Amino acid sequence: MASTSARSVRPTSPSTGPISEARAAQLKAANINPRTGLATDYLNHFNEAIMLLEMVPDMPECAEDFLAWSPLSYAQHFVASNFKDRDLAIEAYEMAEPTIRAEFDKLTDNMTSILSAVGSAMREATQDRTRATLAEQATGWVKPLVMLTAGVINGASEADVEQIMAN
Repeated sequence: MASTSARSVRPTSPSTGPISEARAAQLKAANINPRTGLATDYLNHFNEAIMLLEMVPDMPECAEDFLAWSPLSYAQHFVASNFKDRDLAIEAYEMAEPTIRAEFDKLTDNMTSILSAVGSAMREATQDRTRATLAEQATGWVKPLVMLTAGVINGASEADVEQIMAN
């Protein structure tokens, strides 16, 4: 009976059903959530942009560093990274449950769109104060999206996501 309940909480793959305990352990050891197939390491890509934006109001020259940041897809991020299990991360993402991946992609696409639009506006801005304002607004928009995306990666329920947004 205990093994039946253990199976009911076992992670699944859309193509193969429940994944093996060995596969779940392999994903967990690589810091990939076995339930979602996603890794929080990808959020470092967005956190880097946020960090650069947060520095702009006090150090306007950091705007140039932010403008050098470029969007990367999940796979592009891992291919370019030193992440030890990058091939496993990409494979797990590709095998992730379609609805989870769609929600994840929607959030990361929104963050990419915001950061790209802010980059375009900063390139056109002629005053440091304008760039600082853009940077402050962007961080206010992107930080909550990073939290929501982390929730998706970590398998948070819709109620958990609503609670995060309420705060």
